[in-house]
This record gives sequence, C-alpha cells and structure tokens, in this order.
Amino acid sequence: MRYERQYDDIINLPHHISKKHPQMSLFARSAQFAPFAALTGYEDAVKETARETYERIEIEDELKSILDSKLQIILGQIKNKPEISFTYFIADSKKDGGKYVVVTGLVKKVDLYNQYIYLADNTEIPINEIIDISGEIFKVFE
Repeated sequence: MRYERQYDDIINLPHHISKKHPQMSLFARSAQFAPFAALTGYEDAVKETARETYERIEIEDELKSILDSKLQIILGQIKNKPEISFTYFIADSKKDGGKYVVVTGLVKKVDLYNQYIYLADNTEIPINEIIDISGEIFKVFE
C-alpha cells in the first residue's frame, strides 16, 4: 500500500510541452513503432520469382527453310536497306527461359559467318534465335 501513495504529488500535474522543440506529429510518432525491414531484399526476390519467362521454341525444319529463304531475299535487297520485322528469343540472364521480342528496323548487314543480323540502329539479332521474319519485300513472293 505504500506504493499507491508514492506518486500522488505528481500524478495530476499537467503534461510538459517543450518550448524549444516542436511537438512530433502523430504520423512521425507512429513511424517509430513501424516494423523494420528485417529481410532486406525479400520483396525484390519475390518480384523476381513472380516475373514470367518463356521457354525457347524449337522450330521445325519447314520453318527453318522458310526463314532461310527470307534471309536470302534480304541479302538480295541489302543495298536498299529494307525495313524488316524480326521476332526472336532473348534469354533471361537471371533465370531459365526468356522472352520473345519483335524488332523492326532497316537491315544494315547480314553476317552469316557470326550468325547475326545488324540493323541501322545497331540492334544485333542472333539468326539462330529468330522464329519469324516479315516485311513489305516479302509481299511480292507471297
């Protein structure tokens, strides 16, 4: 019972408010008690795992033959820098699979030795990853 009366002299005094330091907002005060990021990088890892990748499509011999014919047409028209659209596979650097992209541009060079197509904007397209080639120059042959 001795402790019940020990603080009676100060229990009803007004709360001290500093004249030198501004009072902290409720938002700032609550932030002190917010959970800290114990697992740094966890959220990024979850996003990376959820990011979709696709498997590379293995093309059949018939499609390879069509693509080869289209490459020959491009080679025949290379001096005219034809505008061509290529759909090709880009492997993902962080996990299995990758994505297919479509790039359209003026063909500057076809390097059959290194197996690359170079566009005027310096885009490099690996010939072995191409699954589709389209453009106006092929309309004559269809």
